[in-house]
Amino acid sequence: MSTIFSLFMVLIIIACVLLVIIVMAQNPKGGGLSATFGGSSAQFGVQRTNDFMEKATWVLAIIIVSLIFLSVVLTAKPSVQIKDANAPEKKEAKAPAQSAPQAPVQKPTATK
Repeated sequence: MSTIFSLFMVLIIIACVLLVIIVMAQNPKGGGLSATFGGSSAQFGVQRTNDFMEKATWVLAIIIVSLIFLSVVLTAKPSVQIKDANAPEKKEAKAPAQSAPQAPVQKPTATK
Protein backbone atom coordinates (compact mmCIF):
# COMPACT_ATOMS: atom_id res chain seq x y z
CA MET A 1 0.00 0.00 0.00
CA SER A 2 1.14 3.49 -0.66
CA THR A 3 1.82 5.99 2.07
CA ILE A 4 -0.92 8.39 1.00
CA PHE A 5 -3.49 5.59 1.01
CA SER A 6 -2.45 4.61 4.53
CA LEU A 7 -2.74 8.24 5.64
CA PHE A 8 -6.26 8.48 4.23
CA MET A 9 -7.25 5.24 5.92
CA VAL A 10 -6.00 6.45 9.32
CA LEU A 11 -7.85 9.77 8.94
CA ILE A 12 -11.06 8.00 7.88
CA ILE A 13 -10.88 5.63 10.85
CA ILE A 14 -10.32 8.51 13.29
CA ALA A 15 -13.27 10.43 11.83
CA CYS A 16 -15.47 7.31 12.03
CA VAL A 17 -14.60 6.71 15.68
CA LEU A 18 -15.38 10.35 16.50
CA LEU A 19 -18.69 10.09 14.65
CA VAL A 20 -19.64 6.97 16.60
CA ILE A 21 -18.82 8.72 19.88
CA ILE A 22 -20.88 11.80 18.93
CA VAL A 23 -23.86 9.71 17.81
CA MET A 24 -23.76 7.52 20.91
CA ALA A 25 -23.67 10.61 23.16
CA GLN A 26 -26.96 11.83 21.67
CA ASN A 27 -30.30 10.65 22.95
CA PRO A 28 -33.25 10.96 20.56
CA LYS A 29 -35.67 11.64 23.43
CA GLY A 30 -33.97 14.82 24.56
CA GLY A 31 -31.67 13.26 27.13
CA GLY A 32 -28.13 12.23 26.39
CA LEU A 33 -25.23 14.60 26.95
CA SER A 34 -27.44 17.70 27.00
CA ALA A 35 -29.57 16.36 29.88
CA THR A 36 -26.47 15.42 31.83
CA PHE A 37 -25.02 18.93 31.71
CA GLY A 38 -28.16 21.03 31.52
CA GLY A 39 -30.94 19.50 33.50
CA SER A 40 -34.38 21.11 33.23
CA SER A 41 -33.48 24.55 34.61
CA ALA A 42 -30.94 25.66 32.01
CA GLN A 43 -32.82 25.46 28.74
CA PHE A 44 -30.34 27.59 26.77
CA GLY A 45 -27.43 25.30 27.62
CA VAL A 46 -29.38 22.26 26.49
CA GLN A 47 -30.24 23.81 23.16
CA ARG A 48 -26.64 24.83 22.50
CA THR A 49 -25.40 21.32 23.30
CA ASN A 50 -27.95 19.79 20.92
CA ASP A 51 -26.97 22.24 18.18
CA PHE A 52 -23.29 21.44 18.67
CA MET A 53 -23.93 17.68 18.55
CA GLU A 54 -26.02 17.98 15.40
CA LYS A 55 -23.47 20.20 13.64
CA ALA A 56 -20.61 17.93 14.72
CA THR A 57 -22.46 14.92 13.29
CA TRP A 58 -22.95 16.60 9.92
CA VAL A 59 -19.40 17.93 9.78
CA LEU A 60 -17.89 14.53 10.58
CA ALA A 61 -20.12 12.83 8.00
CA ILE A 62 -19.04 15.34 5.34
CA ILE A 63 -15.38 14.88 6.33
CA ILE A 64 -15.67 11.09 6.02
CA VAL A 65 -17.30 11.26 2.58
CA SER A 66 -14.72 13.82 1.40
CA LEU A 67 -11.79 11.73 2.63
CA ILE A 68 -13.15 8.63 0.92
CA PHE A 69 -13.66 10.51 -2.35
CA LEU A 70 -10.17 12.04 -2.19
CA SER A 71 -8.57 8.69 -1.41
CA VAL A 72 -10.23 7.12 -4.44
CA VAL A 73 -9.26 9.98 -6.75
CA LEU A 74 -5.68 10.40 -5.55
CA THR A 75 -4.73 6.74 -5.19
CA ALA A 76 -6.47 5.38 -8.29
CA LYS A 77 -4.29 3.67 -10.86
CA PRO A 78 -5.68 3.96 -14.38
CA SER A 79 -5.85 0.56 -16.04
CA VAL A 80 -7.48 1.54 -19.32
CA GLN A 81 -5.22 2.80 -22.08
CA ILE A 82 -6.70 5.43 -24.34
CA LYS A 83 -5.99 4.82 -28.01
CA ASP A 84 -4.93 7.73 -30.16
CA ALA A 85 -7.24 8.17 -33.16
CA ASN A 86 -4.36 9.27 -35.41
CA ALA A 87 -2.01 6.45 -34.48
CA PRO A 88 -1.94 3.47 -36.83
CA GLU A 89 -3.36 0.32 -35.35
CA LYS A 90 -1.13 -2.69 -34.95
CA LYS A 91 -2.65 -5.79 -36.44
CA GLU A 92 -1.43 -9.05 -35.11
CA ALA A 93 -1.05 -11.89 -37.54
CA LYS A 94 -3.26 -14.71 -36.50
CA ALA A 95 -1.92 -18.24 -36.76
CA PRO A 96 -3.91 -20.39 -39.16
CA ALA A 97 -6.36 -22.61 -37.43
CA GLN A 98 -5.19 -26.18 -37.11
CA SER A 99 -7.70 -28.54 -38.61
CA ALA A 100 -8.11 -32.17 -37.74
CA PRO A 101 -5.74 -34.47 -39.63
CA GLN A 102 -7.25 -35.93 -42.73
CA ALA A 103 -7.03 -39.52 -43.81
CA PRO A 104 -4.76 -40.09 -46.82
CA VAL A 105 -6.59 -40.17 -50.11
CA GLN A 106 -6.25 -43.44 -51.99
CA LYS A 107 -6.28 -43.39 -55.75
CA PRO A 108 -8.13 -46.21 -57.36
CA THR A 109 -5.81 -48.45 -59.30
CA ALA A 110 -6.76 -49.46 -62.78
CA THR A 111 -7.20 -53.17 -63.25
CA LYS A 112 -6.67 -54.84 -66.58
